Amino acid sequence: MFLSAGASCVLASVLQQQFLHYRNFFMSCAVCGNKQRLGKKRELSEKKLTQYFVDQRRISVFGGKGGRGASCFHSEPRKEFGGPDGGDGGNGGHVVLKVDARVKSLSAVRPVYRGMDGAPGRSKNCFGCNGDNLYIKVPLGTLVTEDGVVVADLSQPGDEYVAAFGGLGGKGNRFFLSNENRAPVTATMGEHGQERILQLELKTMAHAGMVGFPNAGKSSLLRTISNAKPAVAPYPFTTLNPHVGIVQYQDYEQLAVADIPGIIRGAHLNRGLGFAFLRHIERCRFLMFVLDLSVSEPWIQLQDLKYELEQYEEGLSRRPCFIVGNKIDLPQSRVNLPLLRERVEEKVIAICALTGHNVEELVLYLRELYDSHADADISKVQKPLKW
Repeated sequence: MFLSAGASCVLASVLQQQFLHYRNFFMSCAVCGNKQRLGKKRELSEKKLTQYFVDQRRISVFGGKGGRGASCFHSEPRKEFGGPDGGDGGNGGHVVLKVDARVKSLSAVRPVYRGMDGAPGRSKNCFGCNGDNLYIKVPLGTLVTEDGVVVADLSQPGDEYVAAFGGLGGKGNRFFLSNENRAPVTATMGEHGQERILQLELKTMAHAGMVGFPNAGKSSLLRTISNAKPAVAPYPFTTLNPHVGIVQYQDYEQLAVADIPGIIRGAHLNRGLGFAFLRHIERCRFLMFVLDLSVSEPWIQLQDLKYELEQYEEGLSRRPCFIVGNKIDLPQSRVNLPLLRERVEEKVIAICALTGHNVEELVLYLRELYDSHADADISKVQKPLKW
């Protein structure tokens, strides 16, 4: 068959439109392929990121139901009375909470979980298979409570807790065979699984926690000493949810530092962000009080911060701590630094988070506290927290 020049052009355009969708895959040349770049993942704002961060969740868990037992009799040619051969039902699956280091929030946890049911028993003494366990991935530091009572503290990587046990499988009529009853027809149903309502509460696991008033420079400091990227802006409450940064050392040791949202006076009375994030300080091994040296009388900030922590939980302010004096590049900060050291007993490290001035001393002192705390855990036969 021969086509005219006009018809061949029309056919070529139609084929080009049909294969245009696949051009990126097999019709582009090497030069055009190099120009095609993968789109950069759009960074989420702090407000949008807060919607994904959930540190409390109420869940209902139901264990799987056991399979029913079978009631049947063996039958084959020339064997009329083969006897009962009904198998037992399988057990229901458990619902298990499991710590996953890659999960950082409870936002992916659903309100209701149901375990897998066990399979029913069958003839020829075939038992039903057990239901598979349902695993719920939760972040490190999840506290599980029921009716206000703590039932599990998932504070180590890989920890598991059975939130709801599955029901036992029913018995087939083969189970009831005895000398008194040679032809039982009784078979039981499987049991229902356990039903519970649990409250999950996330408490950030970190070695050091940065505590300070808004705009003290905590987020800027975390960006300087780690690869974390919390939002930074010249207005209060820029950080709306906790961030954890990892400080890397040359011997491959890792130290976790948590940036807690700003605390204000009256936070223990639920003012400002309130005590919604004060719970994240409870798990920190030692504290870093970040003070703004450019304000008048910065030691008053330290007194207010310790008061808020002590009112929230007794003894929280007496944990191992030191003071980080930020914004040392300002003239007023240089005047307040010697006055601060005269009025406090804790070690004071003056830095500038913006320029990185004297950050090396801070990182080295963090390692000293970490090593001393790890040695204390080993002496108490406790497993040190590792990242």
